[in-house]
Amino acid sequence: MTDSSSAYNHGSGTVAYKGQTLLPYGTFRYNGPCPDRGTHFYNITVKALDASGSVLASGSASRPFSAK
Repeated sequence: MTDSSSAYNHGSGTVAYKGQTLLPYGTFRYNGPCPDRGTHFYNITVKALDASGSVLASGSASRPFSAK
């Protein structure tokens, strides 16, 4: 079952920028979505913002997740 008309925020996070060009593994953690039944397709987007909130870069992926 897929409901493309609904959008749910499954979390977010913030990592302070201190001039680094890479973030070490484990700096940011996300457990992922957990649908209540069936398989749902999720579009996941990550954005890098500057101090004023302007988008510096972004990446996204679409992936199916199944109920456990």
